Amino acid sequence: MKTVVYSVTGAKKGEINLASAFSKPVREDIIKKAVLSERNDDRQAYGANKTAGMRTSAHYHGRRGIRHSMMNREMARMKRIHDASFLGFAARIVPQATKGRKAHPPKSEKNWEQKVNKKEKTAALYSAISACSNKEIVKKRGHKIKEVNELPLVIESKIESLKKTKDIKNLLEKIGLKNELSRCREKKVRPGKGTRRGRKYTRKKGPIIIVKDDKGILKAGRNIAGIDVVSLKKLRVQDLAPGGDPGRICIWSEDATKEIK
Repeated sequence: MKTVVYSVTGAKKGEINLASAFSKPVREDIIKKAVLSERNDDRQAYGANKTAGMRTSAHYHGRRGIRHSMMNREMARMKRIHDASFLGFAARIVPQATKGRKAHPPKSEKNWEQKVNKKEKTAALYSAISACSNKEIVKKRGHKIKEVNELPLVIESKIESLKKTKDIKNLLEKIGLKNELSRCREKKVRPGKGTRRGRKYTRKKGPIIIVKDDKGILKAGRNIAGIDVVSLKKLRVQDLAPGGDPGRICIWSEDATKEIK
């Protein structure tokens, strides 16, 4: 499989033979499985305080004939607060009571890991790489690639040394991704509770730039909306298929494509 190599100025420089990873069969089921596994690995353990709902003087005693006896009072036999008239034997501790503990709270010791075989992980990565070089799958994901002639997009290795955001923007516009950049700039208000939890807006995922070595491009590219820059060693399946949907636009440095071989 051959593709065009572009220079940093956006002009066609030559052609390159791609590795077999770019032409593997696309397995969406394996991609989805690998993405779910990676997302679970990123989760932070959380849980309720073990003494939550238990920090109270409430108690129950059923002895007959004593002061504050809790028998023959026509009330449920729960642990209640004593010697506090304004609370009036208010129930505590039990899950159904006000300020009581939770019946089955989340526990911090829960293991979120989902194991995936090494061969499956490798197959998922190759499958995701292959999907990114298929125009139909990329279009199906919603990317605007009418002006793009070749997929995957390969740029000469000088791209790794770009240190200015405006240089990367100019390059992306010259290779036909102007409409894609404007698509990624749009913001929408997230529905639901996320609006009050520090994630009010949602944005589309745009192109991903994959390089062999970071020589300044990572810092220069991270400020463009929707664009990610990743070194090949740290490339994951969810970078190529965010949300488990394959077909993200990939821009490869020439050295990165050679390294895959």
